[in-house]
Amino acid sequence: MSRIADRKGKKSADPVPMRFRDFSEVVRPQLDAAFRAHLTGLLGDEVPIGSGRKTDILSGGKRIRGSLLCLVASALGGALKDALSRAVAVELIQTATLIHDDVVDQHRSRRNSPALWTLEGARKAVLLGDIIFASAIRMMSELGREDGLIASRAIAEVSRGAYQEPLNPSSLLEDTAVADAWDTALYEKIIGLKTGVLFGSASRLGAVSAKASGRSLQRWYQYGLKIGEAYQIADDLHEIERCLITRSMTRSEIIALAPALLFFVRESRPDLLKVLRRQSMVLRTELPKHFETAAGIMKVEIASRLQSAISAMEDDFPDNEYGRVARRAPRDIIAMFDEARTSVSSP
Repeated sequence: MSRIADRKGKKSADPVPMRFRDFSEVVRPQLDAAFRAHLTGLLGDEVPIGSGRKTDILSGGKRIRGSLLCLVASALGGALKDALSRAVAVELIQTATLIHDDVVDQHRSRRNSPALWTLEGARKAVLLGDIIFASAIRMMSELGREDGLIASRAIAEVSRGAYQEPLNPSSLLEDTAVADAWDTALYEKIIGLKTGVLFGSASRLGAVSAKASGRSLQRWYQYGLKIGEAYQIADDLHEIERCLITRSMTRSEIIALAPALLFFVRESRPDLLKVLRRQSMVLRTELPKHFETAAGIMKVEIASRLQSAISAMEDDFPDNEYGRVARRAPRDIIAMFDEARTSVSSP
């Protein structure tokens, strides 16, 4: 399938998927192969560590961002070969971000495999993440100035979003203890920078690969940005719902969810302070009621952001099969995410 659609948006000879999931399943084998080939070239033929080679450990994931890039390109009549290299770069950026996140958050597993830092140490894991970031910038810069700028800006913004997340219990206590010191817009910044930007960049790169320009690029960026924000809210919602079931959480988990809780339920601040000051993280009567309130608001907010993604295009979705898939994709992507998270958490 060398061409997804022709330049005029005519149907290709290949069956056109009706949902984002179907589209992703068609594109993913080629995206996986291209991603693995690049990673193998970058890392070389190394001695296996732990349960496998680095390439195997880092090659998981659903490739949602890369598939979204290819979908935008196909809707605009782009060729898959032009979209694939950009999709690989986006997936490389996502992979490096996860490597760094696992080190910072001390997560010991990722996608049912050991986190890389548990096998090679934090220092080497961080350095590998840096190498992958640099490789993504290099391969995009070789494609063109616009591609290089989008990739480098995405990495800078994603890193800035991660940097703004609260990590230190004492600092979080200090900030939340003084009402004026807490930035109520912090959560909005985090979800936009940490997750929204890479989805937005993927959509924009899809448009670039199809040789779109000007206002169209910005519209596609906003489309992806809002999908990414909804995606991050959905992720946090799953964590809140899990905590409501287990009625317990680690200190790092409460710190990670604090920005969301304080954003959606501002009156939760006094009760959050009580929990943070205790050594035990067993949830008593204070936070569960706020978590329940937050969960309801977050579901509404997810739907609102998904509608904003569609509205960002102002009815400018291309009038072809792929354009119709793109119109439905925001809700399809969150549905795929919800199913994946539910299957992981089910006994």
